[in-house]
Amino acid sequence: MKTVLLAGAAAISLLGASFSALAQETPAAAPDAAPTALSQPALTGPIAGNPNPVSFDVGPAGTIYVSGVLSGFAQTQTNPVVGDHHNNLDVSNGQVIIQKTDGLFQFYAQGGTYALPSLGSAYVKSSKTVDNLFGGVPVAYAKIAPNDSFSIQAGKLTTLIGAEYTFSFENMNINRGLLWNQENAVTRGVQGNYTAGPLALSLQWTDGFYSDRFNWMTGSATYTIDPANAIAFVGGGNFDKSATSTPATPVTQNNSQIYNLMYTYNSDPWEIMPYLQYTNVPKDASIGITHEASTMAGALFVKYSFGSDTPMAGVSLPVRFEYISSSGSATDGTPNLLYGAGSDAWSITVTPTYQYKIFFARAEAAYVGTVDTTSGSVFGKDGTKKSQLRFALETGILF
Repeated sequence: MKTVLLAGAAAISLLGASFSALAQETPAAAPDAAPTALSQPALTGPIAGNPNPVSFDVGPAGTIYVSGVLSGFAQTQTNPVVGDHHNNLDVSNGQVIIQKTDGLFQFYAQGGTYALPSLGSAYVKSSKTVDNLFGGVPVAYAKIAPNDSFSIQAGKLTTLIGAEYTFSFENMNINRGLLWNQENAVTRGVQGNYTAGPLALSLQWTDGFYSDRFNWMTGSATYTIDPANAIAFVGGGNFDKSATSTPATPVTQNNSQIYNLMYTYNSDPWEIMPYLQYTNVPKDASIGITHEASTMAGALFVKYSFGSDTPMAGVSLPVRFEYISSSGSATDGTPNLLYGAGSDAWSITVTPTYQYKIFFARAEAAYVGTVDTTSGSVFGKDGTKKSQLRFALETGILF
């Protein structure tokens, strides 16, 4: 174990050193160059995108932007589940993003390799993640935007559900949380967007959990109270049963409804976001769901950023707290949505982060505890361990 950890630490150190050199060699923008902030991929921070991505003027077609991310990942954990390991070393992101962001016709394409580490579940290597989940181009869509208020997009979309995005560099923490494990990530279909003053609305017709059956509707409404405060409601679900089962398409979650209520406060140096989530899986014996199941959950994200005029400039401290409870019992036929029917779980995750220009590095400590579990459905090789502790490192560049 010590040998693997030392090798992982050395690899991360070398990767970070080379990325740091790259970041310092990146020429500063000319004084008259206006930085361009790309809205996609969405970033909740503390990692910020390159304010001066590579761009190409293609004449009447407009401007094409090329950006991307390259990052390495190392993790050690207690009580790995069957198929997982105590230690993991991997490329967490190696992606290139090409997009056009203005005019009537726009597009977005994100391709490459990626891993999706999440608390309480086995870590899957990036090569297997790409093959088993969303392919080498996980997000890609065309967009028609007649004006600034209305647009329609179609293709491989990111979900509207939840407070965490699909890829690690987009989020406050390296590992996605327990609530994220109940949500879909990438979904195929059509999305409409409409903005009227402080109100932003989106509606998706998609294949839910990547089932290739277009039987999900999801809508979101966000109201921006003022520059520092916003509230959002998201609801979505399956309107026609589906028996499809793949690593990306769990039968129970793909036949569920999911509801979120989220509040965001964002004013330097603080970002605070509590959110509530409810999921329900209706009974449907024809697809093997013989009992209704549900989860109730809440999470709190808090991030503090140290000022540029302090000795800790470029450092931020995100913390995530979660609690999730599932219905039923192991004896009444309720589907297992967590660690056995009727089980509860909670987590705390701390992810100190440093960013200098396009280079970032962050460490993470995360703990998951469980209550009322079913033997064989929790942690460890025999599924009986009731907690798991993880330490992770991630470092890379956003170019």
